[in-house]
This record gives sequence, structure tokens and C-alpha cells, in this order.
Amino acid sequence: MIQSMTGFGKATLQLPTKKITVEIKSLNSKGLDLNTRMPSVFREMELGLRNQLSQRLERGKIDFSLYVEVTGEETSSKINVPIVKGYINQMKAVIPNADETELMKMAVRMPDALKTERDEIDENEWKQIQKVIDEALENIAQFRKDEGVSLEKEFLHRIANIMTLMNNAVSYDAERVETVKTRLRTALDELKENVDENRFEQELIFYLEKYDITEEKVRLENHLNYFIETLAGTEANGRKLGFITQEMGREINTMGSKSNHSEMQKLVVMMKDELEKIKEQVLNVL
Repeated sequence: MIQSMTGFGKATLQLPTKKITVEIKSLNSKGLDLNTRMPSVFREMELGLRNQLSQRLERGKIDFSLYVEVTGEETSSKINVPIVKGYINQMKAVIPNADETELMKMAVRMPDALKTERDEIDENEWKQIQKVIDEALENIAQFRKDEGVSLEKEFLHRIANIMTLMNNAVSYDAERVETVKTRLRTALDELKENVDENRFEQELIFYLEKYDITEEKVRLENHLNYFIETLAGTEANGRKLGFITQEMGREINTMGSKSNHSEMQKLVVMMKDELEKIKEQVLNVL
């Protein structure tokens, strides 16, 4: 079953002092375009995380976000006490009778009054976060599968339309042959020349062979069946489906160049329209 490259997965974890949220978004792309956003404390885990995401998601423009919301009293910013006291003493020297509270307000706004202590990764906490990442990956995988079901229905509908249009086009073949024969016979009659009937038939056969679409019809039918077969595959097959549509396009174009019949040409145009709709959606297939 095919999968879409478009997807979204989200999962959350509530810890005693913080809330962890993981979001993964995916759009179509020729290859893997992976962007990650996370707090700097987790940066040392990024390489392993990117490998995990690339293995699970394979292709697409992927945006991974890990948010940490502090819900307790925990904070990594601390007052730099010696610096703040130094500022207060300096300001007292300038303004001896200044209010202590006002001096404190001014001091904490000065450079280096606050210091940020670098957090270290808690291994147990990271294991819990990893479970949330796995949950988000499962959610986006299910989203992709659900989208794939819709895409498959659309493809089968379009393929059936092309098959019907192709068969309708072929049904005009006998009428087209008679039209060509009549046109050539009329042209010869207007010349008022006697012709060798055997030679005329030979030339007519040669002429009609140049416009015969049987071979294109057989190849196009094979491509349509191969497309359906590939849809049912178990591996990522977006690129293969793209290649098959290119081959389908070649056969339809050749049929169009050979079909010197107005109704057949209309049907070929309709086949091209159906194929373009397939090509647009194939870009979304994993």
C-alpha cells in the first residue's frame, strides 16, 4: 500500500516540572530535507535523532520540533550575587542616601547580573522523551498511510478512466481505415487515372501501417497494469510510479500523433488530462 509524504504527528509528555511536546510535519520533496528545532541542552542528541527520523520517514521535507515548557519552579537562570552586590556598592558611593529597593531594581538590570547555568541531560528524562518521539513518529506514519489510501483511490479512478478512453479510441480504428480508403479512392478518381488495384492495396496497407496504434495500445495497457501492480507493493514506490507515468505519456503522445481522426484526437486529449492529474498526485507519494 502506498503512503503519502504529507503528514503530521504530535505527542506530549508531562514531567513533574516541565511539559515536553514533539511535533513532526512532512511535505513532499524529491529527497530527504530534514530540519530540527530543539533546546540547546538536547543538541548533543541531534545526530542520533536525525538518523532515527531519516530511517523512519525516508523522504519528504521534514520539520521536527521539540518544545520544553517549564511548569514548576525550576529555572536555569540565577542571580549573580557578587556582581549585583558590587553594583549596589558602586551606586551607594554615588548616591549615599538612595533607597535599597531601588538600588536592587537597578542592579539586576545591569550586565551579567543574571547567569544561566547550563543544564545537563538527564538520561532517564531523555528515555521518556524518546518514547514521546516514537509516539509522534507512529502518529505521522498513520497519517501518511491514511493519506495513501485516498491517493490510491484517486489513482485507480484515473487509471480506469485512461483505460476506458484508450479502448474508445481504438474502437474508431476501423472507421478511420475506411475513411482513409475512401479519401484516397476519391482522390484517384478525380485524377481520372487507371490504377493497378493490387498496387493500390499495397500502398494503402503501407500507408495505414504508419498510423497503426495497436503497438501503442498494447504498451500503454501494460504500463497501466504495471502502475496498478506497483500501487500494491510494500516498499516506498513514489519514484517508480513517476517513471511509469513518463512511459504512459510517451505512448499517449504517439497515439495522438498517429490518430488522424477528430474523435480519436479528442479522446487522446482527455487521456493526457487524466495522466496530468496522476502526475500531480504522484509527487506526494513516498
